[in-house]
Amino acid sequence: MPARPDTPAVSRPRTLVIGCGAIARELVDLVRVNRLAHVDVRCLPPSLHNRPSEIPAAVERLIRAARGRHARIFVAYADCGTGGLLDRVLEREGVERLPGAHCYEVFAGASEFARLADEEPGTFYLTDFLARNFERLVIRGLGIDRHPELLTMYFANYRRLVFLSQRQDPELLAAARRAARTLGLAFRHVPTGHGDLAAPIARLAAELPAYVTAEPARSRARPTAQPPAGAA
Repeated sequence: MPARPDTPAVSRPRTLVIGCGAIARELVDLVRVNRLAHVDVRCLPPSLHNRPSEIPAAVERLIRAARGRHARIFVAYADCGTGGLLDRVLEREGVERLPGAHCYEVFAGASEFARLADEEPGTFYLTDFLARNFERLVIRGLGIDRHPELLTMYFANYRRLVFLSQRQDPELLAAARRAARTLGLAFRHVPTGHGDLAAPIARLAAELPAYVTAEPARSRARPTAQPPAGAA
């Protein structure tokens, strides 16, 4: 017998992941792989990393907008240059974030990143996102295309480029090698996969108590991330 239109339906509470647009692809991959149909992903523009002081307020706005619609919120940012200001917001809101200082540490893992940094302090790091957008974010973003003399000024103290890759992609690997040649740096490739991003997202599979809604549950689309502004 078909259900009555007003039959209450059991619905699983939604979880929101607020992330940086620079790791949007990885977040969506992990949500899909872990079959987290109850998880929504919302990403802020990666360009905020050029203005890290704006990250805490932007994250706080999304957290407050999600109250009442999401039973759980997780922030997929590390400190990311906010100098502890993001942690103040999250402590006030009762929300957790990724461990670490930045996405390089998240992908490489704390111990491996510390080893790489100790091995060569003058290291410039690329992730998949940065390798994909190197020309736009580094060469054009820093004005090196218009003023080539800036390259030496910006990178005089760097000795090598380390590519922390999230996926096996020959085109990205070639792009990272070209970036190293452009900057005049030695090149090293360190495959990381999802690194320390994987476990916190997988933990979102933990069940929250189901609740009863007044209307029949509607089907939801697969979780997607809001495209970061200008991302390739």
